[in-house]
Amino acid sequence: MTEEDPLSLDRIRNILVRLEDTIIFNVIERAQFAQNPRIYERGAFSELKELGFEGSWLQWFLKETESFHAKARRYTSPDEYPFSSGLPKPVLAPLDFPKILYPNDINVNPSILSFYTRFFVPRITRHKSLSLAAFKRSKGIIGDAEYDDDGNYGSAATMDIEALQSISKRVHYGKFVSESKFQAHPGDFIPHILNRNIPALEALITKPEVERKLLQRLRKKAITYAQDFAPSGDTITDSHLNGSGKVDVDGVVELYENYIIPLTKEVEVEYLLHRLDGLSEEEIDELAKR
Repeated sequence: MTEEDPLSLDRIRNILVRLEDTIIFNVIERAQFAQNPRIYERGAFSELKELGFEGSWLQWFLKETESFHAKARRYTSPDEYPFSSGLPKPVLAPLDFPKILYPNDINVNPSILSFYTRFFVPRITRHKSLSLAAFKRSKGIIGDAEYDDDGNYGSAATMDIEALQSISKRVHYGKFVSESKFQAHPGDFIPHILNRNIPALEALITKPEVERKLLQRLRKKAITYAQDFAPSGDTITDSHLNGSGKVDVDGVVELYENYIIPLTKEVEVEYLLHRLDGLSEEEIDELAKR
């Protein structure tokens, strides 16, 4: 609910820039724990099986957390998407949001969850897992028992949820970008939508220079936020480079460059491909003339 135009590119850009900070800080919080791969394995906790839940610890944590959020009408907002299905209805009456996005059911959270748990978590927790292994060896624990698991299942899953929700919001905001650009110049998009010309649609929404500046800004932010501070308040020089910093800077940049940006484009293109669904030829012609 805002007096600003919800489809203003400047407003959307400001939201995406703030989400960069949110994602980096969430990653920093998750990186303080070891990988704890057990929490991502289906059926790994007998305690959950006794409750009748067959999924992973993280899936259970997500369902429980999102059930509460759903009751508080979080997922009635056009920029929020749950990872769980079968959530309860809101306790409060939904807010009267303006109709901003064209009706769609695009939700790529299953892909986000898979990538995050399989590829990204092992990357950002590598330093913590190696430190844990060294500590365990000093206590006489050797072999497979050395690695990855520090037992902080609740804390790690809590940070996972924060990171996943912020990444999901960033990716799905691509719908707002597509709608904004479509409304500004519908005639540029309509022929390619009708012909399902995906490369042409990608070309219309891709701004290489904007992406280059985004990655530069992201790296600078990650370097700054990754620094450790001495008791005096002075920064510990190059802590992000020598392995003692709070986050893997390259890992954060690669997350954006190799996953968040490409997946956002997929969402943007998929949204555009369905932008004319249900419209008559006359309505499409009128749009094309704008």
